Amino acid sequence: MLINLANILGLVLTWIIWLLVINREFSLGSSLAISIGGPLLVTPIVYLGRRLLDQQPVVRRAAWVTTAVHYLLLTLLGMSVIEATQLAQNLTLWAIRLPPWLGILIMVVSGVALVLVVFNLALKGFGLPFALALTRLVATDWLYAWTRNPMVLSALAFLVGLGLWLQSGLFLVWTLVVFSPAMYVFLVVYEERELEIRFGEDYLEYKTRTPMFWPRRPRRNQ
Repeated sequence: MLINLANILGLVLTWIIWLLVINREFSLGSSLAISIGGPLLVTPIVYLGRRLLDQQPVVRRAAWVTTAVHYLLLTLLGMSVIEATQLAQNLTLWAIRLPPWLGILIMVVSGVALVLVVFNLALKGFGLPFALALTRLVATDWLYAWTRNPMVLSALAFLVGLGLWLQSGLFLVWTLVVFSPAMYVFLVVYEERELEIRFGEDYLEYKTRTPMFWPRRPRRNQ
């Protein structure tokens, strides 16, 4: 019951903060600080979360720590995406001369993939890719048979498509140099350990046969 209330509170606060950022015009310095500082803050947060997990590696504690980590990261990364997008629209540095329809195509394909991942987790993991409804089983079929992180790959592809649509090399650099490393740190330092605690041998066995990022055709014996 308490964790459900924490989820509701976290979701409401996240949306309020996002709306405030969307509706406020920041100076160039503040906008840069938000777009770069948000992803940079991911590292200390996930290392603190990892330390809390390792102090008491039990399922109940993992659920509480994950709820806090997810909402902190969701708030910070959401703010950074909003401001990075606005910077890409307002600054003409490193303009890309590729046709905007290429970016739209990538966004559509990756957006469909994101929706499929959500259904994948709901049907096979009995949950969502977020603290609002943590999965109760290890999802190993469909998209998750090809890679352990189809959600992250789809999200990064969507951001690349957004940068191409905006014709902004600055946004693409931000996606690859600032945002992507933050996601990598979260996955390697925190999420892998959290899933090991919640699912034990089931997740460890899944790790041995499924690549972390680059998709690979599932083996026949899977």
